[in-house]
Amino acid sequence: MRLTVFWERMAEHFGLGYADTFARDHVMSDLGGRTVHEALDAGWDAKEVWQVVCAVMDVPREKR
Repeated sequence: MRLTVFWERMAEHFGLGYADTFARDHVMSDLGGRTVHEALDAGWDAKEVWQVVCAVMDVPREKR
């Protein structure tokens, strides 16, 4: 998954303004105790990060 697609999906689910705030502030144990930004900066694949976000935040299956 391209980062542009990842950020589009984040914006669609959380809203344009909140997506980045969530990505900077919400620490997830499934990302090794990292935020979305930290996981991406550490080299995690965007698709893997999106799957974790979906699982943790109960994103509807049709938006995954």
